[in-house]
Amino acid sequence: MAPFDAFRFVHLIAPRPLLMIVGRAAVTSWMSVEAFQNARAPKELHWIDGASHVDLYDKEPYVGPAVEKLTDLFRAQLADTE
Repeated sequence: MAPFDAFRFVHLIAPRPLLMIVGRAAVTSWMSVEAFQNARAPKELHWIDGASHVDLYDKEPYVGPAVEKLTDLFRAQLADTE
C-alpha cells in the first residue's frame, strides 16, 4: 500500500468537470488542495466552513451546503448536454 497514490492520475479527469468539496476543519484538507493543484480545468475547490472530513458524511449543517453545491454542478453540466 505504501507506494499507492490515489491522486496520481487526477489530471486525467479533465476535460470532465471536477468539484472537490472540503471541510475547512478536515485534517486531510491538504490532500484535496494538492490534488486540486494537480488537476486540470474545469475544476473547483469548494470549502465548507467548520466541517471536518467525517462531518461531511452525515451532519446536516455541513451535508446540506455540500449537496446544494453538487446539485448546482449537476444542473449546470447536465443542462449543457441536452
